[in-house]
Amino acid sequence: MPKPKRMHQHTKTSIGKIMQRVFFVTLGAILMAVSLELFLVPNQMTDGGIAGISIILSYLTGIPLGVYLFLLNLPFLIIGYKQIGKTFALSTLLGISVMSVSTVLLHNVEPFVTNSFLAVVYGGMILGIGVGLVIRFGGSLDGTEIVAILFDKRSPFSVGETVMIFNLFIMVLAGFVFGWQEAMYSLLAYYIAFKMIDITIEGLNDSKSVWIISDNYKEIGDALQYRLGRGVTYLNGEGGFSGDDKKVIFTVITRLEESKLKTIVEELDEQAFLAIGNIHDVKGGRFKKKDIH
Repeated sequence: MPKPKRMHQHTKTSIGKIMQRVFFVTLGAILMAVSLELFLVPNQMTDGGIAGISIILSYLTGIPLGVYLFLLNLPFLIIGYKQIGKTFALSTLLGISVMSVSTVLLHNVEPFVTNSFLAVVYGGMILGIGVGLVIRFGGSLDGTEIVAILFDKRSPFSVGETVMIFNLFIMVLAGFVFGWQEAMYSLLAYYIAFKMIDITIEGLNDSKSVWIISDNYKEIGDALQYRLGRGVTYLNGEGGFSGDDKKVIFTVITRLEESKLKTIVEELDEQAFLAIGNIHDVKGGRFKKKDIH
């Protein structure tokens, strides 16, 4: 008797995908090390999470930063292994290892800047790009988020709130260790890094999903296909108040096409319901753009 098919078997990742992940996780980890050792740490600034604690401990004890980055992150990675999965764990281990070794190698290199403002701006940007690359390709460089995920079910706070509270605590601690001016600079660098992480993960040309409800759905749909070059999908809906059948137009556009889409919809039906939302990844289907007219 033949064995039943397993519907959810794990498929092997291609060598190309693995090499791509290794390259970008390694690159991201090196960029974070550059930010820490050549911009932030020489100017007595810190980061959030485990990196922030490591910077403070390294300053107080004189032990190289890379030692703390590895030792403090490793237990959380081991504890969270079953929750975060093998691929994520291995990518994170690679990133943390490369980051730790890189900080040791860069420790005696002269800092790029000694101006606090330049250190904040460029250090924060490089840090955000590095962390964003690692996250985008399936890893992490900080055990704080792993801890927050593990305690999410037991805590009244969300993962994001837990990370924020932890980082605020680190910034306050940095104020006592380095001084309050440096702590405020650190907070600014953290904010810049946070924004750069979003940009790196989502990309500069993030796509937008569009829902349109109109009695003139066919004319609007045809216009979007012909004048904007985007395919559309018609969904069946029902008015919650009226109970009438409705056609919902769904399409995906880029940020640069949003203004023209609004113009097309307003020309054909000023009363149309239009909702536009940000989406970070589009794959499959027929998203490829046709010529516009």
